[in-house]
Amino acid sequence: MRQVIREKDKIVQEIREKAARSQIGILSDFKGLKVQEMTRLRRQLQEAKAELKVVKNTLLRRAAAGDSAINPLMSQFIGPNALTLGYADPVALAKIMTKFAQEMPQLALKGAVLRGQLLSARDLEALSKLPSREVLLAQFLGLLQGMPTALVTVLAGVIRNLLNVLVAYRDKKAESEGSGAAAAAAAPEAAPEAPEAAPEAAPETAPAE
Repeated sequence: MRQVIREKDKIVQEIREKAARSQIGILSDFKGLKVQEMTRLRRQLQEAKAELKVVKNTLLRRAAAGDSAINPLMSQFIGPNALTLGYADPVALAKIMTKFAQEMPQLALKGAVLRGQLLSARDLEALSKLPSREVLLAQFLGLLQGMPTALVTVLAGVIRNLLNVLVAYRDKKAESEGSGAAAAAAAPEAAPEAPEAAPEAAPETAPAE
């Protein structure tokens, strides 16, 4: 009996720890899904750095208690449940699960939790339509590669405009200086000043007789 309790405690602790490390947790109803189909799904998940756990609801509730990363899913622990935990790209995992559910309707996606945020099945489908991390990275690298050329073009335009302004200023200044010189040359020369009058000579004194 104690051995069984310890095993259950171990399962609960393992789920809590793995959920804490995961980027996304997806809850699904796998009723009617055959063993070989489940095996094929597990292989696809393994390639995407994810895993599928089939656990009883009683243990799932214990694992989701408190501040557990899968706590938002607790209200949906009804019926046979499979918990898929993804440790890499949430979008890539959403794509795999959504596509598989479309091919195998026996797998019904119930909801997901993405970094503490509860997602409905419709939200999960919308997430699957986003570009994957690899595509976004490729787009970002393409943007970085194109940025230097665009930057050079912008800078060249700025420098060209600045040179045009400086040339226009120089021409305007030269024109203004030329007009001033011409006006000065056309002005009449000033008349020479009249010479100062010589001082009158003092009258001579007659000699005394």
